[in-house]
Amino acid sequence: MGGDFAPRATVAGALAALADVGAEHSVQLVGQSDVISRELEALLDGEAAGVTDGRARIEIIEAPDVIQMGERPSAAIRSKPKSSMMVGLKLQAEGRSDGFVSAGSTGAQMAASTVVLRLHPGLTRPAIATLFPTSRAPIAVLDSGANVDCSAEELVQFARLGVVYAETVLGRQDPGVGLLSIGEEAEKGNAVVKEAHQLLRAAGLNFIGNVEGRDLPNGACDRGAIDVVICDGFVGNIILKLYEAIGPMISGMLGKALGTDEDSLREALKSLDYNEYGGAPLLGVRGVSIISHGKSSSRAIKNAIRAAIRAVDTGMSDHMGRRLGEAAGASS
Repeated sequence: MGGDFAPRATVAGALAALADVGAEHSVQLVGQSDVISRELEALLDGEAAGVTDGRARIEIIEAPDVIQMGERPSAAIRSKPKSSMMVGLKLQAEGRSDGFVSAGSTGAQMAASTVVLRLHPGLTRPAIATLFPTSRAPIAVLDSGANVDCSAEELVQFARLGVVYAETVLGRQDPGVGLLSIGEEAEKGNAVVKEAHQLLRAAGLNFIGNVEGRDLPNGACDRGAIDVVICDGFVGNIILKLYEAIGPMISGMLGKALGTDEDSLREALKSLDYNEYGGAPLLGVRGVSIISHGKSSSRAIKNAIRAAIRAVDTGMSDHMGRRLGEAAGASS
């Protein structure tokens, strides 16, 4: 029920995902059953040609409450236990589903995921890992919006989460970790960043040091390739919103200057489109919780579901729990 274009985009995205993935996968649509049923039947009546075989792999789960974007997350999850977000996450906690995808309130999803799925031992907060396109290969930036203020210790926790994500989901060997700052020197940055730099040097990770904003589009700096970038959610979300605007800006400028069809340019620049990535995993919770953009189209929802499947198939959460336990044992 969440997202600017829900429930039409959500239902259409689910059908498109089922047409794309193997028959062993199914989708539960969680929300107000009558609303979902109307959307589903309308799409199956011809608006979503070629996906009618997906109906048999869809289950509608009733959840009468809806968390609105303006509600305080902690209050919303307490006052609306029958919201689509709470009911959907409880399905996973009860072993009735494997992953959860939503384009609703990010704050509410983070709070609900933490309460329902719980955190892996040793963590104080989860983090959103967003893939950013680069000229080399996508990099994982975390946190990209879950935690506005972070301690140095929490930034190190995010680095450990990001490394496991890069290894298991992205297939990177010995991922390079960069700490986002205003200069590459260790003494650059605010007090938290400077402390985090020292902690990361002793964390046993492939820490390549501080990286700057200009290094992100290259996916590398003069000290090597970057696979994971660490920052607090305030900085990460600002960078994310800037990245989102770059593709449309470039296609518009080139279209006007060259007289080129903007649709063709958008296709060429689709790696800058958040719809291609679909959603970002909330790392640190004991399960799979994919956070999609509030403006997600059906294509974005489809890709978010594929991201959830990938996280489940790779055993991402189990790997994180094991690696975090190993790190805690090594430091004790």
